[in-house]
Amino acid sequence: MAFEKQEGMPVVMEFGASGLLRERIEKGAPAEVFASADMGHPAALQKAGRSGPVVLFARNRLCALASPKVDVTTATLLDVLLDPKIRVGSSTPKNDPSGDYTWAMFEKAEKLRPGAYAALSGKALKLVGGTDAPPPPKDRSVYTMLMAENKADVFLTYCTNAILASREAAGLKVIQLPEGLAVGAEYGMTVMNGASKASTRLSQFILSAPG
Repeated sequence: MAFEKQEGMPVVMEFGASGLLRERIEKGAPAEVFASADMGHPAALQKAGRSGPVVLFARNRLCALASPKVDVTTATLLDVLLDPKIRVGSSTPKNDPSGDYTWAMFEKAEKLRPGAYAALSGKALKLVGGTDAPPPPKDRSVYTMLMAENKADVFLTYCTNAILASREAAGLKVIQLPEGLAVGAEYGMTVMNGASKASTRLSQFILSAPG
């Protein structure tokens, strides 16, 4: 990564559902910088006296990743998601912020279509972010893998994930959420108490223009 080249220091990274990583840290797993796709999990560590202030370092938003066989546009997305024949993939709420953002979208859908929350939350397949979820492949996106294995017809995830998957597998479509369903994501970062000076430099690099 760029920081390693610039500073000549190795960085050991571990990726996973933010809520599960936070729980591991709370149980004693070593960590110096914790970055999450939400502000809540880093804030929980700060509130518990385990880390310093939480800073916003990135933003994202929710998109839909659709199979080539699904006829869907931004305008028809809600109708497609509510179709009983369409399998909707998601992450696991509480364990993973992506799942929390998805459930927030279901709440918005309820305001547009009474009964939508129960239908969507009841049918959503929690395919990632769970304690027993398979590890992501090393050579491609987990969303590319799940769609290739026909685990879902439409997957609700971050736009960055959806775009990456669409580049890896021809035919996958990235569908923007309509204004009434749009959900943004704020990413937070915190430096753990007792972390090395190098970790502070890493956090500062992430907040810089190159980072």
